[in-house]
Amino acid sequence: AYERTCRYFARQSNSVVVSVGYRLAPEHPYPTQFEDCLAATIHFMRTAQDYRVDPSRIIICGDSSGGTITAAVAQALVNRRDLPKLRAQILIYPFLQGMDFDLPSYQQNEGVPILLKERALSLGLKYLNIELSATKPAFKEFKGNHVPEDLLQKYRKWVSSDIIPPEFKRRGYTPSTTHSFSDEIYALVKPVFDTVFSPLLAEDSVIAQLPEAFILTCEYDVLRDDGLLYKKRLEDHDIKVTWCHLQEGFHGTVLLALCGALLAFQS
Repeated sequence: AYERTCRYFARQSNSVVVSVGYRLAPEHPYPTQFEDCLAATIHFMRTAQDYRVDPSRIIICGDSSGGTITAAVAQALVNRRDLPKLRAQILIYPFLQGMDFDLPSYQQNEGVPILLKERALSLGLKYLNIELSATKPAFKEFKGNHVPEDLLQKYRKWVSSDIIPPEFKRRGYTPSTTHSFSDEIYALVKPVFDTVFSPLLAEDSVIAQLPEAFILTCEYDVLRDDGLLYKKRLEDHDIKVTWCHLQEGFHGTVLLALCGALLAFQS
């Protein structure tokens, strides 16, 4: 599915593009995908000159869950002194946090194809090998009942609707009411707080060392606010961010737009 896209990027940017064929879930459980991408990145960084690539100009990139992995790999490399520093990271409508599924973008776009809110939640839980039937009773009301008070207080400065700029709340948003915490749900979904799954929850000491970023968000995408929140965190630590927002875009726009034989978009 991505070969055409990767060829386009290579041709248009005159760059060497390495596409990682990481092993897929559920046959290969999380975090295999992150580990494969990290291993491939490290290998390429060590052998870049064999491909006539300047090791100081390596950029990592991913879209959707690939954006999650990209952010996680960039974080994993910040303290490596045996490798060159990444030049940049490109995050295309990334999933970045499993704490708040009631942000404005989740409310506004819960029924917008391709990534409906329920599908986003179900794919995330399947990725973590969490049995959906166990969460089904609380599935549609997954509005913070999985977050204990200590984590709520710790993370709310990074993940909160209050941080989202007002212009992104005009299209139908209702502030959340308080929901009671469930020990049972928390025990079941605790892996969502792992920074490999939720890079937005990384400590400040890690965020402050990250490379320059390009972040693309789409207005009609449940993941829009993840990108907005990560943009703010990076900028708060003086990390340069180039931000592109597609006002008419939706999740999957980039891949579909580059598959011109299947679908065309009016410019």
